[in-house]
Amino acid sequence: MIISYDLGTGGNKASLFDTDGIEIVSVFEFYETFYPGSGRHEQRPADWWNAVVRSTHRLLSEAKKQGINSEQITCLAISGHSLGCVPLDTDGNVLRQTTPIWSDRRAEAEAAAFFEHFDPDEWYMRTGNGFPAAHYTLFKILWYKNNEPEIFAKTAKIAGTKDYINYCLTGVLATDYSYASGLGAYRLTDWAYDEELIRLSGLSPALFPKIVPATEILGSLKIQAAEELGLSPQTLIAAGGVDNSCMALGAGSFQSGRLYASLGSSSWIAVSDSKPLLDVRLKPYVFTHVVPEQFASALAIFSSGTTFRWVRDQLCRDLLAQADREQSDVYELMIAEAEQSPPGANGVLFNPTLGGGSALDPGPNIRGAFLGLDLSHTRSDLIRAAMEGIALNLRIVLDAFRKLSRVQSRMNVVGGGAKSRFWRQIYADVLQMEIEKTNIGQEAAALGAAALAAVGTGLWNDFSPIDAVLTMEDRQVPQKQLIEQYADLFIRFQQDAQWLAQR
Repeated sequence: MIISYDLGTGGNKASLFDTDGIEIVSVFEFYETFYPGSGRHEQRPADWWNAVVRSTHRLLSEAKKQGINSEQITCLAISGHSLGCVPLDTDGNVLRQTTPIWSDRRAEAEAAAFFEHFDPDEWYMRTGNGFPAAHYTLFKILWYKNNEPEIFAKTAKIAGTKDYINYCLTGVLATDYSYASGLGAYRLTDWAYDEELIRLSGLSPALFPKIVPATEILGSLKIQAAEELGLSPQTLIAAGGVDNSCMALGAGSFQSGRLYASLGSSSWIAVSDSKPLLDVRLKPYVFTHVVPEQFASALAIFSSGTTFRWVRDQLCRDLLAQADREQSDVYELMIAEAEQSPPGANGVLFNPTLGGGSALDPGPNIRGAFLGLDLSHTRSDLIRAAMEGIALNLRIVLDAFRKLSRVQSRMNVVGGGAKSRFWRQIYADVLQMEIEKTNIGQEAAALGAAALAAVGTGLWNDFSPIDAVLTMEDRQVPQKQLIEQYADLFIRFQQDAQWLAQR
């Protein structure tokens, strides 16, 4: 048996897999995010560890009900949320009770100062770091140096999220290529730290942990860790990987041209390729893949599930009350209503940028809007227009990747937005691509991490068993009669976005 930990932004999911990659049981433990100031998003590393311990105990309890004992668990690996910055002293103690997570952008001044002496486009082309620079670990370390010099003076190493947990498990501090590629000081094409970027930052190279393959076995559980978790000290720990790359692997995107879409609060399309897919205007964010000789490049829209939730809360309060009375899913009620509106939503168009614009949009100040409304329109039209608008925004993402790589003509979708067959058909029609739903939905990162442990310990020879795990549940094919209609709608969507960005 294999345990994988999906150490996410909202909590830790522990999953138990057999050696065929089939998930037996999973449990989730929440931990809190703190917001101590503008742009500051922090979590407690101690909370990560406690969540791992609690979730493991719960997992073992559930496994015992199925006749599985802890001695059967031979290995584990972690998928961890990216851009973590945990300062450790020479004894491996955490120097700060809370540490910034991936969405923290406190280091804007440090990033701006760095780019006074280094071209930001050159930095992007080397690193593939397409988020705003302040999010990346290099600049968070500089923030420590400038704002908390006493802590910085004691810092011997900087650890990422899952790398800190691995240290707690094994006593070995290392990172893998996928996580290292999000540090802001890593050259993608060299698969190594960028010595020039580190030198120009004024930081010591010794701060950065050694880099190993995601499948490398760091060691077995320390006695104390084994006792806390209730696992055998012989349990082997693979290095694991960053969540983006683990999710790509678990979604079957681990060969050149394969792609998947994650449809959640935000949504993105990610493409695997033997080269990083870089563009200085659109700035796809690129991570070294957990799979050797591959890169995972992605572009995101900020507001998809959050936008649909806004539609729910502002326009569908009666459906919320109905769902509460009936103990049903409010989104199913909304989508059933949307099905009453024809393709094109009777002329209503919705731009979903309620969370602001990205590099994909005509301008950063763009805001969402319903367009083309008249007195004949119904709520059914508005809900369908919102669903179509999110799909149209992802069409911009897909078209960008079609220019950068030879992507396949079909795409696996995962996440909450992939549950609805009706919405998947909209995606197929708008994207002009076959949309596939497999048995792996929100478990993609967990499966990816489990695969790393399986390959690292020799249970699997390579990653090909992933394809056997992914069982096709449904496929939506573009409807020929709608190709021209949605092509025209896409042109109008782009024109309206230009107008909105100028308001």
